[in-house]
Amino acid sequence: MKRVTGIGGIFFKAKNAPALQAWYRQHLGIDVQPWGGTAFRWADADGQPVAGSTIWSIGPDVAEAFAPSPAPFMINYRVEDARALAAVLKAEGCTVLEKIEESEYGVFAWVIDPEGNKVELWQPPAGR
Repeated sequence: MKRVTGIGGIFFKAKNAPALQAWYRQHLGIDVQPWGGTAFRWADADGQPVAGSTIWSIGPDVAEAFAPSPAPFMINYRVEDARALAAVLKAEGCTVLEKIEESEYGVFAWVIDPEGNKVELWQPPAGR
């Protein structure tokens, strides 16, 4: 079974989200949108768009989304089958959160790594 196929997103906490977003906008040229992040669209070797994107986001109100991890970040990994991978990880003795969510954005499951970081597993909807 294929496990991680790519990075779907990088999310991190900020004490002053608007100021940090402005810094990234000004100094690194990231097109930070009003929702606090941006979607880096994927392209092939010739620069032509392909299906997929990587989300990058800074937020002040993400502590609940990162719980139970105390880490200031969470990485979202793209997977082919979030439910199946969560079951395999649980069988391998990993700490897998019981909640699995499904929405128009896809299927999401979570596992806690050995250092207490919450890792998000994301199965995108077909074609994304």
